[in-house]
Amino acid sequence: MRKIVCLTAALLLLFASFPFAGCAAQGEPRDRYVIEAEYADGVLSAAMQCTFTNRADTELTYIDFNLYGNAYRAGAKYSPVSAAYASRAYYDGASEGGTDILSVTPCDRWEVCGEDENVLRVHLRESLFPGDGVTLDIRYRLRLARVEHRTGIARRAVNLGNFYPVLCVYEEGRGFAACVYSSNGDPFYSACADYEVALTLPASYTVAASGEPVSAEESGGKKRCAYRLENARDFALVLGEGFSVLQTEREGVALRYYYYDDADPARTLRLLGECFGFFSARFGKYLYPCYSLVQTGFCYGGMEYPALAFVSDAASGQDALYAAVHETAHQWWYAAVGSDQTREAWMDEGLAEYSTLLFFERAPAWGFTREQIVDGARRALDAYCSVQQQVFGRADTSLSRPLADFPGELAYACLTYDKGLLLFETLREALGERRFFAGLRRYYASFCGKIARPEDLAASFASAGAAGIVRSFADGTAVL
Repeated sequence: MRKIVCLTAALLLLFASFPFAGCAAQGEPRDRYVIEAEYADGVLSAAMQCTFTNRADTELTYIDFNLYGNAYRAGAKYSPVSAAYASRAYYDGASEGGTDILSVTPCDRWEVCGEDENVLRVHLRESLFPGDGVTLDIRYRLRLARVEHRTGIARRAVNLGNFYPVLCVYEEGRGFAACVYSSNGDPFYSACADYEVALTLPASYTVAASGEPVSAEESGGKKRCAYRLENARDFALVLGEGFSVLQTEREGVALRYYYYDDADPARTLRLLGECFGFFSARFGKYLYPCYSLVQTGFCYGGMEYPALAFVSDAASGQDALYAAVHETAHQWWYAAVGSDQTREAWMDEGLAEYSTLLFFERAPAWGFTREQIVDGARRALDAYCSVQQQVFGRADTSLSRPLADFPGELAYACLTYDKGLLLFETLREALGERRFFAGLRRYYASFCGKIARPEDLAASFASAGAAGIVRSFADGTAVL
């Protein structure tokens, strides 16, 4: 996700390692979601069939799903939107949503639990032993708040990010890793799965989706659109009645731009094609058959999903261009190479930010330079550390921490984006061009479709020095 942060306002607001069982190894069957949904009048009614395989070394008696939609309900403990962005996001004033689980079969019983009613726990009829699988049918209703956020009704579109119960990643020694929503960062952590999604909606809507369209039917003022996407960490959709669509092709991939307020949409599509081609050549082959960039109401600069990204309709000029490139970089760092965003947010955000720098460095005609971006990151981090030092006597600049441990969105942005970018700039300077870029390609090739840890990233550069640099930035001991 790309946040556009006003430094002055944010400064004022400041005052007032486990092994993973959630990744399918090469050749193993992935988990599978089949979703049949209908959207009408602010409510998504859905039936989901989820097939889960136990890849742990122990038997399981229950399965946990993240209920991200419940963060928007009345009385939620953790708001999805901070006070600083609330008026921008909730454009019509306070609004509520939530997820209603209607039934789960087959199972012994099910419950909505977790720290903030953020988990659907399904107690199985029989223990699930290593290597065994089970298919669950879950019926639910998602009520959408009027909010310009990941999941909600925006002024001119409907955002359906994180719209279904998502399997929690299982870690040996930790169990199912539930994700409590946070207004800092992207509180998501999931393994890749295969998706078949069908949506029925009013015929007047255009749909932008993570997957490649496989069928479309229209009857009686409604239409049903079906999509398929394999080896994807999430699936998202955006619905709009006023979209125009431009399309091109790059590296054999269909690139689509959905927009309703862009003075030069052809230029945006050209940028999309250029950065997509650059990232494909620099890091490795893109994972999916299509990629869509969607202009929508969103209180931050943009938001990434596999094969789909939001760019805020409030972003304009250079901000919109920068957000588009940043979100496209996330197709390599987050969508393909996953990480635990709830604990190691810098791994995808810092690398997506540095990848954005790499593109603009090679394409200066778009109006950005490497020096400008690096200097901006240093200034933002220095300003944050200076204020922290004055108020608290020290500045904790550690990157590896839970999202809730960042003292606000300014801290999160300055550390995960700005210090994350400076981490990769330091690695590049220390290793040299050849070894640095070889390391990034190695990292992508090794962990595409999987979940990586900080030590995996460091090891990809095949240098003891790289491990020390990554560790010092992650634990806050690096002196910048």
